[in-house]
Amino acid sequence: ALKLRAADKHCLVARSKCYLKLGDTENSLKDAEASLQSDKTFSKGLYQKAETLYTMGDFEFALVFYHRGNRLRPELQKFRLGIEKSQEAIINCIGSPSSVKLESKEDLCFISRQAEVKKANQKLPIKLPKECTRKQKTVRNPKTERQLLGELYADKAYLEKLLKDKDLMESSTKQGIKVADLVLSGISYLDARSEFWQQQKPIYARVRERKLRQQRWIRDKKQKPAEVGRYIVKSMEDIDMLLSGDAPEESCKKAERVLKTIQGWSDDEVPNKNELIGNLYSCIGNAQLEMGRLEAALQSHKMDLECARQSNLPDAVSRALDNIGRVYARMGKFQQAVDTWEEKIPMAKSSLEKTWLFHEIGQCYLELNKAEAAQNYGQKSLQSADEEGDVEWQLHATVLVAQAQVKLKNYQPAIMNFEKALEKAKLIHDEAAQKAII
Repeated sequence: ALKLRAADKHCLVARSKCYLKLGDTENSLKDAEASLQSDKTFSKGLYQKAETLYTMGDFEFALVFYHRGNRLRPELQKFRLGIEKSQEAIINCIGSPSSVKLESKEDLCFISRQAEVKKANQKLPIKLPKECTRKQKTVRNPKTERQLLGELYADKAYLEKLLKDKDLMESSTKQGIKVADLVLSGISYLDARSEFWQQQKPIYARVRERKLRQQRWIRDKKQKPAEVGRYIVKSMEDIDMLLSGDAPEESCKKAERVLKTIQGWSDDEVPNKNELIGNLYSCIGNAQLEMGRLEAALQSHKMDLECARQSNLPDAVSRALDNIGRVYARMGKFQQAVDTWEEKIPMAKSSLEKTWLFHEIGQCYLELNKAEAAQNYGQKSLQSADEEGDVEWQLHATVLVAQAQVKLKNYQPAIMNFEKALEKAKLIHDEAAQKAII
């Protein structure tokens, strides 16, 4: 496929995934970056780059790209999960943020610039305490090591047993390679993997996460049968994985099967049954949206909203309104999108969420030729972006304000805002935005 279309971004992402499965992180990263050459906002490329960086142990850079993808496609759970696991891995490496003083003498946007420049040979200049910069060889007891390595623990035990055979260690293969070197390299690889898995998810975190996951779906003090809890958790993980893995149809079918199963259970078996049903409708709606089945997606998200209101779950109501607005916007029903998103405004918690919400409402008003309302929401979006300190969203909001001012025939302020937007585009090296503005 790549011979026919050398720069096809979807093929590049697919090959990058294959390289990552094979452990070839260098080529995986090259293909992920190549998929972003023509489109810096390609969400699948951003996610693959973040996943590769995470696998390489570059958790800080991975976090940058998970955040970038989340800003562009906040409805995709895979970016939120990426942010959570990267933050946890960073804390596992260096401890609590309160115990580490980071020094950065550059503008904060330097992080984005460094992560984007492919030929850069230097890492992000963050100074950590000296004890954090040295790799320390930790001695683990066999039980801990067995939990970290899983099935590979038997392989490591076998290699360590071979080390005691002095005659074997002094021999060489037909290619002239010393057996001792092969055995030691195998042990070294397994040590490196266990170290990475310890950073990624320490033993205590695995146990704690399992308990929290069970508590999420089991709210009453009476414990459900173990198989019911395991079925729910495993099913939700599978549904998310299929959707994030470019298989929306399979994700949708899986969610529909689970929904039918849970609807047949009693409230005693699943105390928070209504909340779970709403969550499944949300997953089905997201999958249908990915497949382009807009009417079906709209109905699914409306069912999610109904369940959320019946159970008085504010976060779920906010999620459903968010998704309904997206579907309306995709359908070109901009007034309905505006009405839905304006209902969500009081529920927005962070400045970043408000930035995105105000921007999308402003864009809809622009499509409706209501330039004054578009300008007002553009200014609100810019204010929230300034509070968040997000240069990329400052750029988007400034462009929206300028576009609205052009429609209002306020040409001088529009020119000034386009110039400001151009400076921000240069600051984050967004060539596509620079060309569009010029």
